[in-house]
Amino acid sequence: MIAIDGPSGSGKSSTARDLARRLGLGYLDTGAMYRAVTVAFLDAGVSPDDTDALIAATTGADLAISLDPDDRWVRVNGRDVTAEIREPRTAQHVSVISRIPACRADLVARQRALMDSDPRGCIAEGRDITTVVYPDADLRILLTASEQARLARRGGELGASVDAAELRDQVVRRDADDSLLVNFTTAADGVLELDTSDMTLSEVVDSIVALAKETE
Repeated sequence: MIAIDGPSGSGKSSTARDLARRLGLGYLDTGAMYRAVTVAFLDAGVSPDDTDALIAATTGADLAISLDPDDRWVRVNGRDVTAEIREPRTAQHVSVISRIPACRADLVARQRALMDSDPRGCIAEGRDITTVVYPDADLRILLTASEQARLARRGGELGASVDAAELRDQVVRRDADDSLLVNFTTAADGVLELDTSDMTLSEVVDSIVALAKETE
């Protein structure tokens, strides 16, 4: 098992996917689960201020997510939301779910179960994977990067679908909100920190593959 933490734009998703391909492991994007629940509560017309309804929407959601790095899909309540979870509307509201402890607890339990279900082993990435979701992982890594690098990477992913203000909201504001509940900017004991600001994706993956071999 490999657990990867880090803020938005630090390279978690791309790194974890490529690592899963290189090492023949499953890949879990934990953030996609939060986004899927966000789509569910928005579709249901639940107010972001109604905590009880948000908890009910989360715990009652039928979530399914692929662990195949080459076949990515996410479904909630029987509906494919793979594209929708990346839309600005979802990004703007996902912190509503992540700030509620009961919602996080439910999703963390699901994430652990998914990681344990893959006989190949699994790489999970997100915001509290090394400390809360899977603190017993064989290798735990915190990816960091400068704000400038993170904005540039996320902007490259989203392209013209967001303007500069929306981009900063998704990267900087959301990280500030989520950091009130979990720590994903400072490496905990036993977690290796890797600053990717000036590294290519290939260099990051190569570095972690080498670290993974050391833990075998």
